[in-house]
Amino acid sequence: MAGEPYRDPQVGIEERVDDLLGRMTVEEKIAQLGSVWFTSLVDDEGFSRERARAVAPAGLGEVARISGASALLPQDSAELLNQIQRYFVEETRLGIPVLAHEEATGGFSARGATVFPQSLALGATFDAELVEEVASTIREQLLAVGARHCLAPVLDVARDPRWGRVEETFGEDPVLVGELGSAYVRGLQGDDPRRGVLATGKHFVGHTASVGGRNHAPVQLGPRDLREIHAEPFAVAIARAGLATMMNAYVSVDGLPCAGSRSILGDLLRDELGFAGPVVADYDAVSLLATYHGVAADKRDAAIRALSAGIDVELPETDCYGAPLAAAIAEGLVPLETVDAAVRRVLRAKFALGLFEQPFVDAAEAARAFDAPAHRSLARRAAARGIVVLHNTGVLPLSTRLRRIAVVGPAADDRRLLQGDYHYPASQEISYGDGSDAAEGWPGPPPRTDRWRPGPHFTEHVTPLAGIRARAAADCEVLHARGCDVTGSDTSEIPAAVDLARGCDVAVVVVGGRSGFSLWSTVGEARDAASLRLTGVQEELIRAVSATGVPTVVVVTSGRVHTLAEVADVCGALLWAAPLGEEGGAALADVLFGAVEPSGRLPVTLPRAVGQVPLHAGHRAGGGTTMNYRAYTDAPVAPLFAFGHGLSYTSFAYGDLRIDAGDTEQPLRVSVEIANAGPRNGEEVVQLYARDVVASVARPERQLIGFARVALEPGASRTVHFDVHPSRLAFYDEELRRVVEPGEFRFEAGASSDDIRCTAAVTLDGDVVAYPLTSIVPTAASVS
Repeated sequence: MAGEPYRDPQVGIEERVDDLLGRMTVEEKIAQLGSVWFTSLVDDEGFSRERARAVAPAGLGEVARISGASALLPQDSAELLNQIQRYFVEETRLGIPVLAHEEATGGFSARGATVFPQSLALGATFDAELVEEVASTIREQLLAVGARHCLAPVLDVARDPRWGRVEETFGEDPVLVGELGSAYVRGLQGDDPRRGVLATGKHFVGHTASVGGRNHAPVQLGPRDLREIHAEPFAVAIARAGLATMMNAYVSVDGLPCAGSRSILGDLLRDELGFAGPVVADYDAVSLLATYHGVAADKRDAAIRALSAGIDVELPETDCYGAPLAAAIAEGLVPLETVDAAVRRVLRAKFALGLFEQPFVDAAEAARAFDAPAHRSLARRAAARGIVVLHNTGVLPLSTRLRRIAVVGPAADDRRLLQGDYHYPASQEISYGDGSDAAEGWPGPPPRTDRWRPGPHFTEHVTPLAGIRARAAADCEVLHARGCDVTGSDTSEIPAAVDLARGCDVAVVVVGGRSGFSLWSTVGEARDAASLRLTGVQEELIRAVSATGVPTVVVVTSGRVHTLAEVADVCGALLWAAPLGEEGGAALADVLFGAVEPSGRLPVTLPRAVGQVPLHAGHRAGGGTTMNYRAYTDAPVAPLFAFGHGLSYTSFAYGDLRIDAGDTEQPLRVSVEIANAGPRNGEEVVQLYARDVVASVARPERQLIGFARVALEPGASRTVHFDVHPSRLAFYDEELRRVVEPGEFRFEAGASSDDIRCTAAVTLDGDVVAYPLTSIVPTAASVS
C-alpha cells in the first residue's frame, strides 16, 4: 500500500478520496458516474470479461439489479456479483469496486426474498419501530447478495389518489411520511455503514402532485407547498436519519425538470436541506431532458444540464454520461471541477461502505438470510397492523363457532394480487412475458437469454382463502368461488358465488386491483386512473352477495385508493389494505377472527367520489368546505373515510388534554389519558393535531404533528405524552422564512383527523424564531 493511500483503510476517507481522485484519468472519472444493467456483463455462460472490457473499459460506477431483474437464487446472485467485483477490483487499473443497486419498497425485489407489505400498508401501521424492523430485515437480505445501494424509500407525499404509485408511498401526510420514511432509512443503513446499505430518498421533489394524477406530468406548486409538504419528509430523513443518496423526480416543477434544475437539486436540496451525498438519476431521467421535457437539444446537452444541476450518477445504464459527456468535457462545456465534485461523492460513498476492503460476500451463506421463519413472522405481523377496519356493524370479529364460510372474489385466492408493483415477480412481468403488453420505450434491461430471464417465481404466499381455512374451526366448512375477475365485464361467475354464499353463516368478499407495470395492471407505476371505482364488475359482485341477506364482510386489497361509498352502504363490515405481501392472507384471517386486534389507520383519505380530488388532511384554511352552502350541489365535501380513520373491536375513552406550555424557543408537553372502555384488549393510535389560530399566512385547519400507539387491556388506562418542539409548528412566512410566530395554538387529540376527542389551546410567548427545514425536531411520544 506504500505510495497508494487510497488503498489503506487506516487513512481517513477524505484523504483516500483525494488520493484516488488525483490518480484518475478523465475517462476513469466519467466511468464512476455511469452504470450498466448486469446483463451487459454476462453471456449465455455467465460473467464475461470480454463484455465487461467492452462496456466498461475504464471502470464502472454501478451495476443494476442483478437479483431483481433475473431469475437467480440468492447464492447464484451473490456469486455473480463476486465475479463482477473481482474483475473490476483485480483487472482494472485502479481497482475501484462497483456499487450494486436493487429495489425494495415492500421487501427486497428479488427471487426468494421476503415479500413484506407494500409501503402504503406499512404507512397504515403508524408504527415507526415496526417499519425500521422491516427495513433492517431487508438490509440483511441485500447484504447477503452484496447489494449495497437500495432505491428506496419513496418519500413522496401522496396527495392525488389517481396517481398509480400511491401504493409506493407511506401516505398523504408529510409528518407521517417523514417519520416512517426516516425509520425505513435507519433500518436500511444501520448503525455502521460498513454493514449497511445506502438508502435512496425518492423522488425529489413534488412527484405526486402531477397534473391529473398522471405519472411524469408537469407539477404546478408554489414555494410554500413545495417545501412544507413535499420537501419536508426528505429534510427530516436527511437531518434525522442520515439519508445517504437521493433520486430525482421525473416531473418538471413550475417548468423546471428536476433532473436538470440547479434551483431544485442545488439551491433547495444541497443548500437549504444540506444534502451532501450522491444524487442518482431515476431511470432514463437524463435523456428525458431531451426526449420528454424538451429542455436539451440532444444527449450531450442533456448530460451537461444534468451534471451541472447535480445528478451525479446516470441510471440504469450509461447513455448521456458516456460519449456525450466525454465530448462536452473535451470541448470545455463542463468544468472538470464539476466532474470531480460528482466523482468525489461517489467515491466517498464507496469508501464509507468499506467496499475497497470487502468487495465480496460469502455466497454459500446468502440463502440463509432469505425468508427465514422469523422474517415470515415479521411479514405477518406487519401485514396485520396494516389492515384497516373502516366499517363494522358487529359482524366482526368472526366467531370460531361458524360452520360455513363463503370466501369469494377475485382476490380471495390469487397470490399475485397480494403483490405491489415493485414486488418480485410483479415488477418483472414485462421482462418474462412475451412483451406484447409492454409500453413502447419502457425502460428495462436489454434482451437476455432464458438463463437470466426473470419469471413468476413466488415465495410461499398465503392467500385470504388459505388464511381463513387455517384460522377457522376444524369443523367449519370454508367454501370458495371467484365470482369475477378484477377487470372486464364478464358477470357469468357471479350467480355461482351468490348461490355459494346463500347457504353460509357469513360471506367474505375479497376484491381489489392488480399492481404492476403491464398494460393489464390496474395500478402501479404508469398505471394511473381517471376513475377511483373498483375495476371490472367487482361492485356488482359485492351487491349481489350482500343482497342474499347473509352477513357480508368486504375486504378491499389494492394499491389504488378507491371510492367505496356504494360498497360501504351494503356490507356488514368493510376492510381496506394496500398489497399485504406473502403473509397477507394469514394476517387478514388473524384480524377477521380477532386473534389480532385491528389497529391499522388510514394513511390516505378515501373520497366519496373522484370529483372531490384533491382531498386530504392538512388542507389550508378554507380547503375543507365550500362557500355559503358548505357542500357540492351533488355531494358532501367531507370524505367517506378520513385520514387516520380505523376501527377496533373495543372502544377507547379520552380524558382532557393537558398542556405544559413552552414558548417559541422551548418545547411544550401535551398529555392525554386514554382508557380502554370496551370488553377486549386493543391498541389505539392516538393522533395529535395542531393549528396556528392566527398566522401571517393561511395555515392548515388541522395539521398532524405526532402520533403514538397505546396497547390497553379492558378497563386499563395510560397517559400519552407528546413533547412538541416549536420547530414542528413552524411555517414559511411571506418572505419565505420558515418561522414560528408567537400567539394562540389549538391542540387536538383524537382517533382520526375527523374524530377529535379533546381540545385545548395555549398561547406561545416569545419572539418570531426561524426554524429551517433541517432543524425540525419530530414530536416525541411516551406513555406512562
